[in-house]
Amino acid sequence: MSALTGIRIVELAESVAGEYCGKLLADFGADVIKIERPGRGSPTRGMAPLVGNGERCERSVLFAYLNTNKRSVELDATSDVEALGTLVAGADAVIDDHASASVLTELARRHPAVVFCSITPYGQGAPPEFHNAKSLNVFHSSGWGYHTPSHADPAKPPLKGPGRFLPDYEAGLDAALCVAAALFRRLHTAQGEFIDVSAQAVLASRADCILGRFITGEITPQNTRDDYDQQGPASFFACADGFVYLYMTSRAHWAAVKKLMGHPRWLDDFADDWLEFSVTADRVAAFQRGFAAWVRDLPREATADEAQRLGVPLVPVNGAADLLRSPQYRHRGFFTEVTHPVLGTARYPTVGYRLSTSPAQIASAAPSLGQHTSTVLGSLDTPRQPPQVRFEPVQPPTRSRGGPLDGIRVVELTKVWAGPYAGKLLAFLGAEVIKVETAASPEEMRAYGGTDINHAPYFLSLNPEILSVDLGLKSQAGLRSLRELIARSDIVVNNLRPQAMERLGLGYDQLAAVKPDIISVSIKMWGNDGPLGYQTGYAPCFAALAGLASLVGYRGGPPLGASMRYGDSTVGAAAAFAAVVALLHRDLTGEGQFVDVSAVDVLSSMIGDRLLEYSVTGRELEPDGNRHPNMAPHGCYPCSGDDWISIAVADDAEWRRLCDLLDAPGLADDGRYLTTADRQRNEDALDDDIGRLTAGHGAEQLTQRLRCGGVAASKSATAIDVISDPLLWEREFYRFVSDHREGQRPVLGPPWRTARASAQIIRGAPDLGEHNDYVLNEILSATAGSGRSVQPT
Repeated sequence: MSALTGIRIVELAESVAGEYCGKLLADFGADVIKIERPGRGSPTRGMAPLVGNGERCERSVLFAYLNTNKRSVELDATSDVEALGTLVAGADAVIDDHASASVLTELARRHPAVVFCSITPYGQGAPPEFHNAKSLNVFHSSGWGYHTPSHADPAKPPLKGPGRFLPDYEAGLDAALCVAAALFRRLHTAQGEFIDVSAQAVLASRADCILGRFITGEITPQNTRDDYDQQGPASFFACADGFVYLYMTSRAHWAAVKKLMGHPRWLDDFADDWLEFSVTADRVAAFQRGFAAWVRDLPREATADEAQRLGVPLVPVNGAADLLRSPQYRHRGFFTEVTHPVLGTARYPTVGYRLSTSPAQIASAAPSLGQHTSTVLGSLDTPRQPPQVRFEPVQPPTRSRGGPLDGIRVVELTKVWAGPYAGKLLAFLGAEVIKVETAASPEEMRAYGGTDINHAPYFLSLNPEILSVDLGLKSQAGLRSLRELIARSDIVVNNLRPQAMERLGLGYDQLAAVKPDIISVSIKMWGNDGPLGYQTGYAPCFAALAGLASLVGYRGGPPLGASMRYGDSTVGAAAAFAAVVALLHRDLTGEGQFVDVSAVDVLSSMIGDRLLEYSVTGRELEPDGNRHPNMAPHGCYPCSGDDWISIAVADDAEWRRLCDLLDAPGLADDGRYLTTADRQRNEDALDDDIGRLTAGHGAEQLTQRLRCGGVAASKSATAIDVISDPLLWEREFYRFVSDHREGQRPVLGPPWRTARASAQIIRGAPDLGEHNDYVLNEILSATAGSGRSVQPT
């Protein structure tokens, strides 16, 4: 059966973030009942692109992507309160995305056993002027917009990032993680929850180890657009049939690049360790010129394949067409054929994780408006059998921190960012996360940014509330202790190189022999199999391969890619979500399973609507600057002091308000700009006109003026803006945890708030092996086994 079979969710959401949250849960088998406005349905039904003929509300590719596996009920939630109340009373969870919490708060008060989740741009409690924010504004207020693209031309505007709805997908992913965790707790306690997710906080959280260094003062941000960048020659290069992306940071990479290029003599001007100790702008430019000349006439696929076999992180920059014909994507079944009554048969993107026992799947196309109204409302009086627990975990011998995953133990065999970020999110939900390390070879993040492995700023930012045990995995004794620890745990997470776990005797079959109900989560660039499964890379490589990089750039120009720091943490969040879904399945069935996460596939799912758009229309996708098919103006405009402001206008009334607020009444009457369609036809001139009007204003002051006047706007936030943002501080997004050297240390906390079961977050990152005594002498001396099966009654 599917992982969430028997779970019922009422979806009141009408935006991309809420609908994506519902989709993630529905694709795992939850019965998601979507409540829609009579006669017109969700606003996403009217969002471009619209394809085919017939009713307008059935032609949106975006709606089709976001609402697979759901049931649609036409119901006026404000007037038909009794029917809505009955639906909610029979549900396990409710998803909402309205900025005003009055209806949701009252429902939560009346139904304390139900999990309620609110997903909004800035969280519940944000001032009213923030309620109108669009995805573009959230992206820029989170800090990612100002730092996109990497190595930016400061004279050109910051970009919106890949796809149209990246902040919404990120917020929906974290919301789904929180709902799944709260459902796990509800399964064992019969208690509900109220979850408040801020999209801005989610995006800021994705930059945790970058902002973490800034907020402590260990590194001072320059407040420039390259604050998120890494120094070095990483870049996009044109080749004979497209583009490739090269990521290179180490001596080993350099040796492999020289071999790949055939050792041309001009490379002798570079020392073998230049990438580590002598990166300068002149050296980077010289290398990039030479590499560009070498690669420009070569085929991208063959060149990238040869590079990978030599250990060079060089990858092709893929577009939607490349993904749809990719043998790797075919092997992993990332696309699945779905027939929609209006859009026809198309290949839909799925998810970036495969669960061996209860995988996500698309069983039905998005519903027509009100398709299930009579069925659902006609069965309101029919009693519903709630899901039953088949597995009762035994509380590990540790202090309780609270949270929905309190009592769950996770063994973490991870390094760098994606794997540790997954562990951090699970710890923020209350799980006991034990990081297995070895003093003989500390993980990379303990070395970055400092010389003290116990006080490296990246590691400290990533690992609050994590425990550390030092086990030498090259010894039989160390491996024996690790297996004993796994036998007393619930989840194992690793992001080691392909086949590394198997070589250690820790493959899934071997772990299942140790503990049959174990959940083993593996994170790899391409997952664990397929024709490209042997390859490795870093987050910018994931984004290039996944189709994201090809969407980011100025119109008519080459791909510039997402911020080079984007990707790892998103993959970690997806892995955490899949792990919690597998945990729910275990406690409903008694079955453990293998969770196979492909980092590239996860990032492709962040542009799922664009990939479906290509599958349906066949129109190739290209960089589109800051354009949006439903809004104009929609962009980032210069302000005084080298600052920028993002502005998104959804309709003609908002356009007229913008003109008034900019003291430009003549612009409102300009024949080129009367309607959205007019403005889109003349968007280059429109952007120039608005840029001239904003240029003399301070970004903060103009943002406040526009917001209060009903126009969606935000300053394109610098790193300093983000770490000083009062909304984030008021949400307690920034927390102070223990620090062995300074006593207290600020870190980025969870981007969600929960009303009833919040995990305590007070302990900073561990010293290497700090918890050896606890693990070796308390856990491993306890009775083996962490759970007992419960026979069905």
